[in-house]
Amino acid sequence: MTLVSDAINLYLDYLRDRRKLSPHTLKAYETDLAHWCGFLREAQMETLAKLNSQYEPARLRHYLASRGDSLGRNSVCRHLSAIRGFLKHARQQGWLERDIGKLVPTPKGRRSLPQFLKIEEIQELIEAPDSTTWMGRRDRALFEILYGAGLRVSEGVGLDIEDIDLNQGWVRVLGKGNRERLVPLGTPAIQAVRDYLESRTPTADPRPLFLNFRGGRLTTRSVARILARHLVRLASSKSLSPHGLRHSFATHLLAAGADLRTIQELLGHSRLSTTQRYTHVDLGTLLDEYRVAHPLGKKTTNGHTG
Repeated sequence: MTLVSDAINLYLDYLRDRRKLSPHTLKAYETDLAHWCGFLREAQMETLAKLNSQYEPARLRHYLASRGDSLGRNSVCRHLSAIRGFLKHARQQGWLERDIGKLVPTPKGRRSLPQFLKIEEIQELIEAPDSTTWMGRRDRALFEILYGAGLRVSEGVGLDIEDIDLNQGWVRVLGKGNRERLVPLGTPAIQAVRDYLESRTPTADPRPLFLNFRGGRLTTRSVARILARHLVRLASSKSLSPHGLRHSFATHLLAAGADLRTIQELLGHSRLSTTQRYTHVDLGTLLDEYRVAHPLGKKTTNGHTG
């Protein structure tokens, strides 16, 4: 093996088979490393020997700067993370004698805060689906689970019926890196899932919790479309990705005084620094909202929680 491209393919195999990265994350790494590999070929540095002897931190910084002309800071940081991971792995495998990735600092810049809905907006969203149809009940149960348990959308659509314990009020989640965690469910989420399961028709594959209209497992793209369809009915008409429901869960927990370590466990974050992003929201406003509503299962004066 002498080509960097061959080493990258072995690294991607390692990420898939040993690290158990999600297909989405793996595709992002593959795309970023393929672009960098093309850059190396143009510079006539496509072999591991040349990468080891001639590639300096300044060259990597130059590459990232060239990408920064067309990409945002987050994308550039993702590129750097992918390259750093490969270089570190190549050093550990003995393919390279040195790892220059750790010598290149992460580009500085302002990190955007997570988008989230206010508590009354969450309540309005959850109550938006038509509860007289099985798909409406599905949408409500979906929103209750994604928000009430703080799940990633990929975790939500990946749930099987056996992962939900409605009697005990727990959901078993398989998160990033194949890490499993148990997350509690509030009473409204439990009831919403029961209503949905009672109304859905038998399907060829009875395992998936959330089904599309054809009877197959719901996809992340479908969830984005479902959320967008119901958001336009809100009084505020906000734009939000499905991940925004997870952000709302974390933000509201923090505003209610939950410990960061607890939120980290519930979200399945491997690093506390990821959870700490939520300390930058306007807690004063959120705490005022908590005088009239609470998202974790206790009924409010409106008769519903998130």
